[in-house]
Amino acid sequence: MREEAIPKEKVILAKQYPVFVADTIGVTSHYQKLHWHNVLEINYIKAGTGYYMINGQRYDFRQGDMLLINSNDLHCAHETEDLIMTVITFDPTWFIHNLRFDAELFSPFREMGTHFTNLICRDHPAMDKLRRLVLELQEENEQGRRSHATTVYALLLQVMATVNRECRITGGRGNEPGIGERQLEKMRQVILVMEQNYAHPWTLEELASLVYLSPSRFSEIFKRAVGMPPLLYLIHIRLEQAVMMLDGGQMKVMDVALECGFRTLTNFNRLFKKHIGMTPKASQKQQT
Repeated sequence: MREEAIPKEKVILAKQYPVFVADTIGVTSHYQKLHWHNVLEINYIKAGTGYYMINGQRYDFRQGDMLLINSNDLHCAHETEDLIMTVITFDPTWFIHNLRFDAELFSPFREMGTHFTNLICRDHPAMDKLRRLVLELQEENEQGRRSHATTVYALLLQVMATVNRECRITGGRGNEPGIGERQLEKMRQVILVMEQNYAHPWTLEELASLVYLSPSRFSEIFKRAVGMPPLLYLIHIRLEQAVMMLDGGQMKVMDVALECGFRTLTNFNRLFKKHIGMTPKASQKQQT
């Protein structure tokens, strides 16, 4: 079962206003890890470049692009340069009454991969309209004026209706085939084990044996699903834990390194600075 591998992230939204809208600068370490959640997501790229890994398929994006992410999509995001994107997450049950009048409202999410694609390119004829709707929606959400919830609701309806009407791909030429569900499930299982036992001195052979694959085949599938090799992903998991342990300054840097599975302080310092952008001591001082 999927829940036994990577549990679905439960995003808590206000019952009366189940939508979250915000700009994000770059991509935090949490969202560089494969995850999935109980909400639908729309991302508009305001600036910069990056790429998404969605169900084993890579989508490079840049300013002006839009991405749709279904609640069942296993995904992670990576920044390549100066990324700013508007993120809209919402509970689909907010619109359940509208399905009585428009049964196709959620077709872009239900038919993802067949008649729709996760990435809507900046040069798509519908993008000018979608861009205006998203920016107006964000402004309404931020200003919080009278009846802003109703206005945001109406604008989000227009976004979905526009995608359904104007972004459908005829002939079923949606996303290119990604990784099969069984293969994705195996990668979920390995990732969960890595996250629960990040300090273990894992080898590629050990990780591959967890899902009965050869090291070369496992490495190939994992890289396609996540966008990076398994042992590099393990380093990211360890460094994320290290950042949290350094918070507050209660632990010595050497102790954090050993707790997170780094065998030497020199290696820990080198990898921390390479991937986090500062030394562990500097990170510890910044958070105290």
